[in-house]
Amino acid sequence: MEILEEALMGGRQCKQNVNRIIIMKSLNEYVIEYVQQLEKGAIRKAYKGLTEYMMKLRTHLKNKYPEYHVSGNIYRGYMDMTYFSFTPESLKNKKLKVAIVFIHDGIRYEVWLGGSNKQIQKEYWSLFKESGWNKYHIPSTTKGVDSIIEKILVDNPDFSDPDALTRQIEQGVFEFIEDVADFVSKKH
Repeated sequence: MEILEEALMGGRQCKQNVNRIIIMKSLNEYVIEYVQQLEKGAIRKAYKGLTEYMMKLRTHLKNKYPEYHVSGNIYRGYMDMTYFSFTPESLKNKKLKVAIVFIHDGIRYEVWLGGSNKQIQKEYWSLFKESGWNKYHIPSTTKGVDSIIEKILVDNPDFSDPDALTRQIEQGVFEFIEDVADFVSKKH
């Protein structure tokens, strides 16, 4: 309480202490909520199920299409996105990669085209943006963004039939890859 009173009287160092206390209190509140939600069990079960489905999808595609480059693991993220790469040789040779992405807060599957580094990403982003290509979403900037272009594969997926969901994702991914490979071969 003394720190708070000193901060109210204008001490710069004390204001920083109050800010830390407020941030810490906020984090503590979030952690309390987090623990309460975990105790209910639904978040843990849902996250585990989503992760297991992504691992099975990755394994299915890797086994069915051995000529594609598939990342060794899935990226689990911070409950924001989970993804793995699934890239044909033709795009890999151009230092591009395709990612199958689950967006947690939107509950949807997307497919993204990305670059092997920020320079490649910016180069191809400019190529798509300047061409006027509008088949898929092109982010407005490359800053803070992991994709060059994006396509929503499945909005609000139905996990009660994982085989049908897998077919739907697979079909959308291959349409995306075909469109991207066609564009890139003509432009670059």
